Amino acid sequence: MSADRIQLKTGREIEAMRKAGKLTAAARALAGAMVKPGISTRSIDRAVREFIVQNGGKPSFLHYNGYPASVCVSINETVIHGIPGGRIIRDGDIVSIDVGAYIDGFHGDCAATYAVGDCSPEALRLIKVTRESFFEALKFARVGYRISDISRAVQEHAEAAGYSLVREFVGHGVGSKMHEPPEVPNFVSNEHGHGVRLTPGMTLAIEPMVNMGGPEVRILSDDWTVVTADGKLSAHYENTILITDGDPQILTPIEGDGFV
Repeated sequence: MSADRIQLKTGREIEAMRKAGKLTAAARALAGAMVKPGISTRSIDRAVREFIVQNGGKPSFLHYNGYPASVCVSINETVIHGIPGGRIIRDGDIVSIDVGAYIDGFHGDCAATYAVGDCSPEALRLIKVTRESFFEALKFARVGYRISDISRAVQEHAEAAGYSLVREFVGHGVGSKMHEPPEVPNFVSNEHGHGVRLTPGMTLAIEPMVNMGGPEVRILSDDWTVVTADGKLSAHYENTILITDGDPQILTPIEGDGFV
């Protein structure tokens, strides 16, 4: 993918993205606090939608390519794009919350996986390693490195722990559009090559999607819900970041991100 298609953000645009990121992260924290036994996924979606609108924004996901809700609530073997509805969260579940908010012309995007009640040690370890994979990648989110350095950091950390990475879905640029160039895979491959060099002003959504079993996934008949092919657990962690001349900056503040 050529670098000239990547939208480098101006100072004004970066400040607008900080605002969008702050709202998005606050919505994630609200949803995460609701993740408890007995709560329906629909109630989480309703609360997130109302919160974003009340704070002057719009839910990025609502009607995006036909998606019918404001948040993705993905439970256990569901990797991403779980559509909220009547399903009740139960003790021992792990629940991935993915949310986006649009305000003043820009989007934020972030996700985290939450443990519900008495989760197994294996599930807690999966959540922990998935989150760690993001922060391993963040070490390489600097000028001079390439997208593939981010990808390799995620892959090496997750695979060293015995997990696999989803390959059909990847991270991405984010800005005035929900999905912008470049793609940010969680693995290295000949298909994606080395990727572009990182440049100040790039804003990226880095989002490890880590499976306890194999990497294969399938999409359910609703054409949205992505589940592990082997039925084993999956975890998701994501933040919107900014590439600077120095340290990368997280634009979606991480308080309440579900870390256990």
